Amino acid sequence: MDKVTISTFQFFNMFPDAESGRDYFEKQRWAKGVKCPHCKKTKNITSRKGDYYRCNNCKQDFTVRTGTIFERSHVPLNKWLYAMYLVVTARKGISSLQLAKEIGITQKSAWFVLQRIREACGSDFELLSGIVEIDETYIGGKNKNKHDKKKMAGRGIANKTPVIGMRERNGRVKAMPMTDVNMVTVKRVVEDNVEIGSTLHTDESSSYDKLEADYDRETVNHNQGEYSRDNVTTNSIESVWAVLKRGVYGVYHHVSDKHLARYANEFAFRLNDGNVERHTLDRLTSLTEVCIGSHITYQELIA
Repeated sequence: MDKVTISTFQFFNMFPDAESGRDYFEKQRWAKGVKCPHCKKTKNITSRKGDYYRCNNCKQDFTVRTGTIFERSHVPLNKWLYAMYLVVTARKGISSLQLAKEIGITQKSAWFVLQRIREACGSDFELLSGIVEIDETYIGGKNKNKHDKKKMAGRGIANKTPVIGMRERNGRVKAMPMTDVNMVTVKRVVEDNVEIGSTLHTDESSSYDKLEADYDRETVNHNQGEYSRDNVTTNSIESVWAVLKRGVYGVYHHVSDKHLARYANEFAFRLNDGNVERHTLDRLTSLTEVCIGSHITYQELIA
């Protein structure tokens, strides 16, 4: 086995069936013993048929799926685990059509599985700090493919959705779509995600001007061909956009505004806890942890 990764062949040897998948999730969730997800107690719990447990304190039945993204899903847990393996190892993501072929479920079910995983990826609420690079990009169709010439006006961002990204120097990434990138909305988003007093590296855009009251802002002038000056740069966050766009346009082809935040969360997670420098099983553990307590229904997704 490689020091950092495990191959698909090795993965299937480790988790060959639904029972092995269930054992994995139970050990990850209940390393110190089974805990009732309803009343949070660990004593007076008995096992029942069909992988169920009965809490004799609150008289509730539950499984390892209860209170997670797997709840009320008929997809076997080893298939869920393989989907998670693909999410943390496929640098540009995996489409629902491809996942459906890989694990033998319908494309509709595969899409639901991936959206639930992406929903769980958006649970990082810790503030960024230190030197934080900030930049924005725009996600949407290419102007050359648009039939309505009015949509091609300006800088080529008409009818595209702005996404703002923040990346700690040698640290974590956050990315989220916005309605616009004016000074007020940018200030609010940065304050919600970056510790006050941090050093910000941005381009010369006036959208970041209001941040100078609470942050130490350094800029590079892209209009003058300046991309790095005395360790001031936005190259790191721009590399995130390169990967994100390759995934959106090359793998997914189209991402609606409604679900764009989840896709951004997926790519951010893959660069953070899903970093390729970490062992595959450690990445899976991190993804399993955020799957607990996260849940979204199909009706909520399509509403």
